[in-house]
Amino acid sequence: MPSAYKRILLKLSGEALMGDDKYGINRNIVEHIVIEIAAVTQLGIEVAVVVGGGNIFRGMKSAGDGMDRVTADYMGMLATIMNALALQDAMKRNGLISRVQSALRIEQIVEPYIRNKAIRYLEEGKIVIFAAGTGNPFFTTDTAAALRGMEINADIVLKATKVDGIYSSDPKIDANATRYQHLSFDEAIAKNLQVMDATALTLCRDQKMPINVFSIFKSGALRRVIMGENEGTSVSS
Repeated sequence: MPSAYKRILLKLSGEALMGDDKYGINRNIVEHIVIEIAAVTQLGIEVAVVVGGGNIFRGMKSAGDGMDRVTADYMGMLATIMNALALQDAMKRNGLISRVQSALRIEQIVEPYIRNKAIRYLEEGKIVIFAAGTGNPFFTTDTAAALRGMEINADIVLKATKVDGIYSSDPKIDANATRYQHLSFDEAIAKNLQVMDATALTLCRDQKMPINVFSIFKSGALRRVIMGENEGTSVSS
């Protein structure tokens, strides 16, 4: 069965890289994520990734309490660059070619974000990892994922989390919580289900960019989403 998509934007939270650790990067989890991505690229899918930084910044939380919001946000952007480099290194070990592009200019370490160059890399079969969010404080990496997804003409934004979809309530607390198979953007916003932040959701809704929220920890889940199977929760108009 052919894939439902040709080019995807994978939003990978920093917390997903922690596994069960309190903060930092769990190497086994990163290896698992890379294997999941590799399985998708073998289908001929072009893959871009936006990575968060909460796993690293969480380790600095005590030092960051009371910090100026703009300063804290820039520190968070630097954390995403660290995660992007770790992800790129794991990809290299697994035979995948990737490029890191950053919204903040640190040219000794990563390339600056250039839209046309990112698209060319994708067309060449390389994985592009977008770091440093949008490069602006007050905007989350969810918003960066929505923005980059539209800029590179992705077919869908996939949000990889620890939970296998969007639930009516927290499944860790409520045994009766049910998973939604599909939601409209307006439902997700009105019910405040915390799929993504409101700015990202509104941007995707206005540009008709579909979203799927799924668990990156379930083996083969990313591939099943790509193949159009009933995996995670889809959000669309």
